[in-house]
Amino acid sequence: MRYGYFLSEPQGSDPIGDLRDQIARAADDGFDSAWLSHIFGLDAITALAAAGAQAPAIELGTAVVPTYPRHPGALAQQAMTANAALGGRFALGIGLSHQIVIENMFGYSFERPGRHMKEYLDILIPLSRGERVVYEGETLKADLRLTTPGAGFPVLVAALGPRMLKLAGTVADGTVLWMTGPQTVARHVAPTITAAAAQAGRESPRIVCALPISVTDDPAAAVARANEIFSVYGTLPSYRAMLDREGAAGPGDVAVVGDEDTVLAKLDELSRAGVTDFVGSPFANRERTRNLLIGAANG
Repeated sequence: MRYGYFLSEPQGSDPIGDLRDQIARAADDGFDSAWLSHIFGLDAITALAAAGAQAPAIELGTAVVPTYPRHPGALAQQAMTANAALGGRFALGIGLSHQIVIENMFGYSFERPGRHMKEYLDILIPLSRGERVVYEGETLKADLRLTTPGAGFPVLVAALGPRMLKLAGTVADGTVLWMTGPQTVARHVAPTITAAAAQAGRESPRIVCALPISVTDDPAAAVARANEIFSVYGTLPSYRAMLDREGAAGPGDVAVVGDEDTVLAKLDELSRAGVTDFVGSPFANRERTRNLLIGAANG
């Protein structure tokens, strides 16, 4: 299992410089990858291209960019440009986001999200490989070919439900997970996406699993803190469904918490469940937690 690090939203007057320093430290610490979320702060693709091009070699990924606000051709062009800037070290993680965001904030329809993602990938993936696309779906159209350098990067879909996992396994390079515990990966995510990839004649997909993590001698307090920090994810339908599959009351129940031995055992459980890339998001006892992750990444 490869190890990645979740980058913090940069603060201060030089956010790109701060992000560059975070990426450089992750590379120096031996992590295989570093990931940046795309919410309402920096544009994740642009920020990684700007900061990562000045940092040591490490895979840089988005977790994840919402699809609805950008035409797949525009996103492919931006991602290819970022990949060129990073010398081929970019991984594009995309997702539907959530109905409350897409409809209430952006004003787009969230009707039939599965159809939307299929049509989106039908355009995005061949364009990102340098191919011409002539396509007319129910909601998306394209007739273009990009001459942008930087073609050929992994596309990972934030897939949680069976339909999305099958789609990701069939046409994409894998999935990016959040708030998804080891039992759900082992019994639901890994078998579904892997079977779809095999049926399509594709290589085994990447399963990138990001989770909150804290090395602590007071796991009960850490669980309570995780429930407080990440409370919103227990209310969003897609994540709530994953928590329910795991038998988790809240986000704290899927957070990786405990002392060093306990956390290492939980990481091993994720690996055995089928996770190919674990991305740690420390939320408490950050230096102690980071030190354990560094040891695991370099072990």
